[in-house]
Amino acid sequence: MESRSNPFSELKPPLALDAALAEASRCLFCFDAPCTRACPTHIDVPAFIKKIATGNLRGSARTILEANVLGASCARVCPTEVLCEGACVMNDLHAKPIKIGQLQRHATDWAMAHGVRPFSAGPKQPGKVAILGAGPSGLACAAELTRLGIEAVIFEAGKQGGGLNTSGVAEYKMTPEFALREVSWLVEAGVQIKTGVRVGSDLTLEELEAQFDRVFVGVGLGRIGKLGIPGDDLDGVVDAIDFIAELKLERAQAKVGRRVAVIGGGNTSIDCVTQAERLGAEEVYLIYRRGPEEMPAYRHEVELARASGCRFIYLAQPVRILGRGKVEAIELARMRLGAPDASGRRRPEPVGGDNQILDVDMVISSTGQKPRSELLELLEPKGIKLDRGRVAVDERTMRTSNPSYYAGGDCVSGGKEVVNAVAEGKLAARSIAADLRHLWK
Repeated sequence: MESRSNPFSELKPPLALDAALAEASRCLFCFDAPCTRACPTHIDVPAFIKKIATGNLRGSARTILEANVLGASCARVCPTEVLCEGACVMNDLHAKPIKIGQLQRHATDWAMAHGVRPFSAGPKQPGKVAILGAGPSGLACAAELTRLGIEAVIFEAGKQGGGLNTSGVAEYKMTPEFALREVSWLVEAGVQIKTGVRVGSDLTLEELEAQFDRVFVGVGLGRIGKLGIPGDDLDGVVDAIDFIAELKLERAQAKVGRRVAVIGGGNTSIDCVTQAERLGAEEVYLIYRRGPEEMPAYRHEVELARASGCRFIYLAQPVRILGRGKVEAIELARMRLGAPDASGRRRPEPVGGDNQILDVDMVISSTGQKPRSELLELLEPKGIKLDRGRVAVDERTMRTSNPSYYAGGDCVSGGKEVVNAVAEGKLAARSIAADLRHLWK
């Protein structure tokens, strides 16, 4: 079990200058580097590391930020173990991969501290773009459009920007204070954000179309649905996104049970497990209806949960939550894997026999966020096609079936990494810019 002396301290703390120089000197500066190819935003990793090695932190940060304007947060939250560092040639040499994420943080943190702008606005070009959502895809789209000289305005329903960077990432990866600081950094460079504006009630799509030439939809996903079993409305059953948001934004009020069950097998489930343990839970269980090999969570995240003391219960399906007014236990049915379903994954099916009763006083539902149905219902009448609740786009341009609308981020992908959302927002911005140039010829 990890020490509770500082339970929310960063897992990957910043590198001191001498440590950063020593780590940068290990890089082989590969030609056609696999680390660059593994990054969805294709940061020139050897170039930015070489600049660190030669003491050029300003140039290093610029190399990063030209490819990924949210390079500072991605340095903290990216699963580098399976992206850039996972592709590092050092792995083939049976050596530790270069600490690319921490080196990226070293350069971008220096840039923020020394007043380096993340980008510069380009010469004014015709056209205006409305962006729905101030999460990573919306911020990246707005920044790239501003860099290209096109006016872009973000409309955000919440009180602050950053999306799940601010409210939905485990505290030991990135604090909300840093996420908001990065948003402010982009605003200082020219990104425009109007918060507290809910499209559909405060502002209609028709009003947006009258004021703007193109619209980018980057609204992310909505809440996690109920478990759909008896007792899922008892006091002590919480949504994973709400649980993490409360811990990050209102920690003084954050509550955790003594014995906690987390339902799900993704990376958000792991975040809930580790955060519950750090808040003081004595026993934490992760309940997953398939086996360990089928878990979508990254292996390094699973090992983190295991090191935190989590107890994994595989091939188990919650069927009932028990309690008189509040959670007292959860009933689990034993499962086995049957034939593949439509997704190609083997379908869990009941084994039969006696169910397991697990004494818990808190259940965290982490079975996946649902699409924002209230907004998607507004998009369909605009001729925007949906695919299983996601906005359908041409992946080469991020354009929807309505040529005036583009989209990116989780509302398109169904939930990927921050760096994927940044890449999609940037691609959409460049496609919109090309579209507007043609429009105004």
